[in-house]
Amino acid sequence: MDIKLENLLVEQTDFSLRADLVIKHGTTAIIGPSGGGKSTLLLAIAGFVDLSGGDISIGDEVVTNTPPAQRPVTLLFQENNLFPHMTVFQNTGLGVRPDLKLSKAQIDQVADALDKVGLADMGTRHPSELSGGQRQRVALARALLRDRPVLMLDEPFAALGPALRHEMLDLVARIRQEQGSTLLLVTHNPDDALRIAEHTVLIADGVAMEPQPTAALLNNPPPALAAYLGK
Repeated sequence: MDIKLENLLVEQTDFSLRADLVIKHGTTAIIGPSGGGKSTLLLAIAGFVDLSGGDISIGDEVVTNTPPAQRPVTLLFQENNLFPHMTVFQNTGLGVRPDLKLSKAQIDQVADALDKVGLADMGTRHPSELSGGQRQRVALARALLRDRPVLMLDEPFAALGPALRHEMLDLVARIRQEQGSTLLLVTHNPDDALRIAEHTVLIADGVAMEPQPTAALLNNPPPALAAYLGK
């Protein structure tokens, strides 16, 4: 699904963000200085931030006034938000039913999701028994079970080391392709964008700019991006 932001305006006490662009189906990275509005853009698309103006369309549907739970998006944060008293299987199953009253078919769905993220044999463990990367895999499996056509990741792998981060990025890219979803990835790391994103949106000075081919943008950055990258 494409995402269209038409004259979008978010105004807060000491901050504003404008966007007038189309994010095409596929993988798009969102990059820019801290505090520039990267997370705010995802929150607006997901419906967790009120707009001061403009419209948001996902696919053929205008969702500007649609409640967050009814929007065709899943948002995964850096904090994996796992419940410590629940097992891996239970935490993952929340993506299917919050009351965890799962049918046999739904139990199979959860098991399949855990298998996809490489945790097939860890369903009985608790979050405290997992590494940071494994906890992120649980959160990713839960997000996948929501089965929404748009998946948005807000720096979910920033705390991981380079090798593990690359592994998780490759996993997300593979699953995105299998599901045919649209993926938005907020990152501070240009290597992440180069690794999996066909296009990149630069957010600077309160403006989200039109998506550009990732390699071309990073190899010939505009002044705001060059300053951010230290070039």
